[in-house]
Amino acid sequence: MVEEFWEKGWVKFPFDPALAEWVGQVLPAARQSVTAPEHAEWLDCEGTWFIGVDALPNDELGQVGSSIPLSGMAMDFIASHLGSLPLHPGQVSIIYPGYPRPRKGESEAAGRYRRNRDAAHVDGLRPMGPDRRRRVDEPHAWILGIPLTDASPDASPMVLWEGSHIPMGKAFRAAFADQSQTDLSQVDITDIYQATRREVFETCPRIELPAKPGEAYLLHRHCLHGVAPWSDGATAGPDGRMIAYFRPECANGVAEWIETR
Repeated sequence: MVEEFWEKGWVKFPFDPALAEWVGQVLPAARQSVTAPEHAEWLDCEGTWFIGVDALPNDELGQVGSSIPLSGMAMDFIASHLGSLPLHPGQVSIIYPGYPRPRKGESEAAGRYRRNRDAAHVDGLRPMGPDRRRRVDEPHAWILGIPLTDASPDASPMVLWEGSHIPMGKAFRAAFADQSQTDLSQVDITDIYQATRREVFETCPRIELPAKPGEAYLLHRHCLHGVAPWSDGATAGPDGRMIAYFRPECANGVAEWIETR
């Protein structure tokens, strides 16, 4: 499993009773976050996506109120091979039937990219400013997805491009090669990122990654990934397709984020 992660850029963990117990205990708080006034801004795409950034009120161990801490196979794998980090409040990402509809302020081109390319991206490279240039503003160490509700496999699963972390990482290291260590967060990587993303679409297989509560998946920080459209006939309960995501930031910032491991 370890070599598979470094080679493919992702790994999926089978059903884990410890994780399933955590999911059952934190699900009420995740449900409450959807209607909490402080998170109202996160309902977008004409009501088909609750983005839910920092919406899960967990502590650094993943404990929500009196719940158990987050534990199990996935967390053990991370601790052994990637290094434990304090957890931030988790994202509660919920997709509803009809996704994707246009996001507020989204251009037609961005809407087409969302529909046709699953809004594929590498995390932490948000477009900024009027020219929408990209810099590493959130150097995530890894991405852990934990399904909180049952949904059919075609209900907007996570999508990734297998092995994409390798060309992406190579491109990022080239972009930062001659930069001062104190200026890394200001380096504009837009052009090399977009060029490498096009290469990935041509050379890396697109993988859909549905999962159920009690399962989890881990992505390399440089892995290109996104969300598939909600298919005709896809099903989920009234909570929609709900996944908690954790992406703690690298302890040593962008300098660490650039590295392969």
